[in-house]
Amino acid sequence: MAEGEKARLTAWSHEMRSVHQRLREALRVTRAALEAGQNPEAPEDSAQVEHPVRDLLLFCHGFCAALTGHHEGEDRLLFPATAAAHPELRETLRYLEQDHSMIAHLLAGLRAAVDRAASPAELDQHLEGIAAIMESHFRYEERQLLTVLESLELDADPEDVLGPL
Repeated sequence: MAEGEKARLTAWSHEMRSVHQRLREALRVTRAALEAGQNPEAPEDSAQVEHPVRDLLLFCHGFCAALTGHHEGEDRLLFPATAAAHPELRETLRYLEQDHSMIAHLLAGLRAAVDRAASPAELDQHLEGIAAIMESHFRYEERQLLTVLESLELDADPEDVLGPL
């Protein structure tokens, strides 16, 4: 196997870790936007005071779109390729797909809460729930798949497979 070929094969595990880290950061920024919008000690920046809901909308919709795109790419490309190469992981992959469905439901609840301008406390509850499930899901997925992804042969664009982040 040529060195460049080996680098491409091991890149899937690296790509997954990187995307998970960027999604964690996107969630952190979204939560910080919510906190800044409700913090009376925040600087009296008129743009921040006038538009905290719009800023939160932007962060929430961006985060939701990124996480959804990540899971859709895994379901469409990564998991079928993994199942074909490692049939013993089919049950694990079904479990991960169920997680994706549950997270999509939680994201829909967050979007609805943001769209109806729910209270900061309610929005924080949504984000807290998503954070807990997302972190548990990422850790399980990494434990189960990173080693397998080091040798997975999948000729696809990482953005198509793992989302736009």
